[in-house]
Amino acid sequence: MSKILNVTEQASKQLKKIIDSGPLNTIGVIVSIDKTGCNGYSYKLDFAKAKEVENLEYIEQNEVKVFIDPKATMFLLGSEMDYSTDKLSSRFVFKNPNEKSTCGCGESFSI
Repeated sequence: MSKILNVTEQASKQLKKIIDSGPLNTIGVIVSIDKTGCNGYSYKLDFAKAKEVENLEYIEQNEVKVFIDPKATMFLLGSEMDYSTDKLSSRFVFKNPNEKSTCGCGESFSI
């Protein structure tokens, strides 16, 4: 089976900053999928605490743990999580080979 998610070095650096400034006992982030937006689904990131993620699969890259919500696994297979910065914004960007389409604003996708 291919890797569920690849986390780029740029994304790892930003995640490390977020985790380090997160609530007490934060050990990583959880990536999940919400059924929302104009195109069906959107990516969701949240703080991961040890007791909440005991049984979840995770990726550890560049000293950062990214836990995968089991409901998101099939949506994320083979994806890459990156962090992009330009003059107007900075955000996490998912390059997902499973996406069929995205909305105009880039906030949601369909599979």
